[in-house]
Amino acid sequence: MASLPVEILLGVYLGLLVGVIPALVSGALGFTFKYFTGVTLPGFGVAVLAIALAGVSGGLLALADQSITSLPNAERVITAILVVAMVSLYAHAKGDQMGANFPKRLSLQSLREKKLSTDLADLVGGRDEVRIHVVGEIADMEGYPPLSEPLRAEIRGSEWTFPVDLRIGELESRLEDRLKTEHDLGDVAVNIDERGQATVVAAPPFSGLSKRVGDGRHAVSIDAKLPTGLARGDEVTVLTTDAQVRGTVVSARCEGSKPVETPEEPEVDATEKPPTPAQAPTTDGGEGRLTVGVRRTDAQPLLRASTAKVVVEPRGTRREFELVSLLRRAGSRFQRVTIGADSALDGQTIGAAAVRETYGVAIVAVRTQGGWRLAPRGDSDLTAGDELYAVGPREALTAFTEAVA
Repeated sequence: MASLPVEILLGVYLGLLVGVIPALVSGALGFTFKYFTGVTLPGFGVAVLAIALAGVSGGLLALADQSITSLPNAERVITAILVVAMVSLYAHAKGDQMGANFPKRLSLQSLREKKLSTDLADLVGGRDEVRIHVVGEIADMEGYPPLSEPLRAEIRGSEWTFPVDLRIGELESRLEDRLKTEHDLGDVAVNIDERGQATVVAAPPFSGLSKRVGDGRHAVSIDAKLPTGLARGDEVTVLTTDAQVRGTVVSARCEGSKPVETPEEPEVDATEKPPTPAQAPTTDGGEGRLTVGVRRTDAQPLLRASTAKVVVEPRGTRREFELVSLLRRAGSRFQRVTIGADSALDGQTIGAAAVRETYGVAIVAVRTQGGWRLAPRGDSDLTAGDELYAVGPREALTAFTEAVA
C-alpha cells in the first residue's frame, strides 16, 4: 500500500479519468434545463447521478460504506468519488450559466406561442383568417357527467375562424371561450396543432337557472303579455299596477309553445334539406310566462303582482363594432397579452413604461385580479399576470407581445 499522499494523487487521477463522462452529462443537463425551462437542477441530485455514472455503487453513501472505507486503497477510492462529484458540479454550474446567458431561440413557452402555417389561411371578409376544425372524438372531462351524443355531434361538426396571426396558445384560449359561450359548456380544454386541427375535452352544460343570472341580480317569474320576438338577453321594462321594473330576460314562454332556450324542431319532408334552425329562438307573442333578472330591490314589486305587461327597451347602435371596423381599415389590430413574470412591464406603471412611445401601441384595457380597468391612466400599476388589451399595427403588436409576455 502506498503512502497517503500517493494514494490521494492516485485518487485524483482516477477521479479525473472516470469523471469525464459524468461531467459532460451534468453540463448538458444543466444547460438543457436552464435553457428550456429556466430551472436550475439541485446540486445534490447532479452529484448522485454523476457518481452513479462513474460506476461507484451506492452514490454518496459509499463514503460511509464499510466495504469501501475498509479497503486497502480506501483513500484512493474516496478521493476519486469526491473528485467526480466536484468535477460534475463544476460542469453543471457552467452548463447552467450557459443556459441562462445563451440567446433564447426556443423554449417550452415559445412552442405554445408558435403560429399556424400561413398555408392554412383563407381570405375571409377581406383579411386572412384560419379555420379551426375539431378532429377525433369529443372526450369527456374527468369528474363531470358525459356529454350527450347530439352535443358531441354539434361540436364535432362545427368550425371556427380566427385571425391567422394569433399564436396557438391564444387560439386555444379563444376557442375555449367560444365553446363555452355557444354551447354553454360547464368546462372545456382545447389543444390545437400546427395544422389547425383541434382536440376537445368538454364537460356538459351546468343545469339550473342561477348560471344565467348575473351577479347582484335575482330571477323572478311572472305571468305577462309577451311581445312577439322576445329572446333571452333582451332588456325589458315590466309594468305592474304599482311599479315599473327594468331587467334582463332569462327565460320566456308563450302559452302552447316551448321556452326560448329550446327551439322547437321544425317538421320537414324527409326528402327535403332541413332548414337551418334559428340561432336566437324567440317567443310567438301573447299570454305567457316571463322570468326576468332584476335588482334585489325590484324583486318585491314583481313578487306581489299577479300579472304584468312587458315593454322591450332599445339597446341602441352597437358602436363598438363600427369602431373595430374603422380600426381595421386604418391597419390596426387588437391583441390580448398577459404580462410575464420577467416582463419589463412587471411592477411598472403605464406612463413609466412609455408603452406608446416604446412599442407604438396603446393599452385600452387592463384586467387585474380586482376586475377591468377601461382606458387606464398613465399612473395605473401593472403586475405579472395582468391581461392587457392593446391596439396598434400588426408588426408593433407582435413586437409588444414578445417583449411583454
